[in-house]
Amino acid sequence: MGFAYGQAPGARGGTDSVRVYFRQGDARLDPLFRENAVRIRAFTERFLTLVQDTTRHILGLRITAGASPEGGDMLNMRLSERRAEAIRRLVRNYMLRDVAWSYTVPKGADWEGLERLVRADVYMPYRDAVLFELQFTPEWVTRKRRIVDGRKKHLMDMEGGRVWRYLENRYFPDLRASTLQIWYEKDEQKVVEKRTEVVKKDTVYIMPQGKPEIKIEVKEKEQIKEVPTVVPEVEEVKSTAKPFYMGLKANLLYYAVAVPNIGVEFYLGRGWSVAGNWMYAWWKSDKSHRYHRIYGGDLEVRRWLSYGKKPLTGHHIGLYGQLLTYDFEWGGKGYMGGKPGGSLWEKPHYGGGIAYGYSAPIGYRLNLDMTLGVGYLGGTYYEYIPKDNFYIWQATKNRHWFGPTKAEITLVWLLGHDNTNSKKGGKQ
Repeated sequence: MGFAYGQAPGARGGTDSVRVYFRQGDARLDPLFRENAVRIRAFTERFLTLVQDTTRHILGLRITAGASPEGGDMLNMRLSERRAEAIRRLVRNYMLRDVAWSYTVPKGADWEGLERLVRADVYMPYRDAVLFELQFTPEWVTRKRRIVDGRKKHLMDMEGGRVWRYLENRYFPDLRASTLQIWYEKDEQKVVEKRTEVVKKDTVYIMPQGKPEIKIEVKEKEQIKEVPTVVPEVEEVKSTAKPFYMGLKANLLYYAVAVPNIGVEFYLGRGWSVAGNWMYAWWKSDKSHRYHRIYGGDLEVRRWLSYGKKPLTGHHIGLYGQLLTYDFEWGGKGYMGGKPGGSLWEKPHYGGGIAYGYSAPIGYRLNLDMTLGVGYLGGTYYEYIPKDNFYIWQATKNRHWFGPTKAEITLVWLLGHDNTNSKKGGKQ
């Protein structure tokens, strides 16, 4: 619900509230986000009507703010404090400055709100197991002053991370919010005085001939004030599609040296992904003795160091293996890796190593991944020289190379449900 407004018939007091939502990792109040402007405008009108009504008196205000539980405790608390300050500035700038609030409650990670949402969703998968963790598992479990376990870890590990991703997509956006609540009461004495003023008297004198004066008093009917009907806001129906994270990749370094390539990466869950890349260049000119041929690929298993945040984004390390064959010759001595006239599987160059990289968001569905791999590359290669229309073999050698064997500046197109970037300083 975006706001609440209620007062029981005959009650002396009532409450009113407004709830605004924030983007991930952001404490700025965006009027265009999730219809915040509509809620704020409606609440402001009700609030000004309230303070101008002399029969009602504001008792106090309360501000609560929270964050979703992905980030660390300090980050979540700082974020909720800033979100509370954002709605506090709303009160200062657009409402009466002499109205005070009773207190402010920055919650940090809003675990209570998450439990309330899960409890209300009777169709949620693994609902009972999630409620058990939220109710009975401490937020942090320490041993010898070190954190060794906790509620978040249990939820993130549940069913291979699928439950955590469900919570992230269905419930966490509702936790990134701030609420301003008002308590007020009626002044019964002023209400009676106001009603009394409504009763008016009109006096009409009739002077018929030969009869005594007759005085008639006509009372106006007391006007009944119509109470407007409050239509509750309908909660947005959210998609229940299962999250899916995939990246389609192109190494810009290879394109810069005329080697077309394509890659794909799948997120497996719990901070793991698998990536495969393929390159193929087959340029030649027999007349000028120019050969620029290479094809092959690599397979890499990655561990994302930013596990618990946005998948396929941030720092990562990995182990990779690669196979390739090539033929390079630019008018002089040529070098051919792999069996002449053979396929990729006949005496190819092979290698592997360890890679480190960082994938940075640069667009709504675009990342730029920079990776460097160090390891071993070996295999048989042949030296030859072109002469007339022939290529004369010179030597057969074995290559044993230790050092950089992989370099990427890769453009990644993010595919899949919920696989998008948003402006953040940490996913909240």
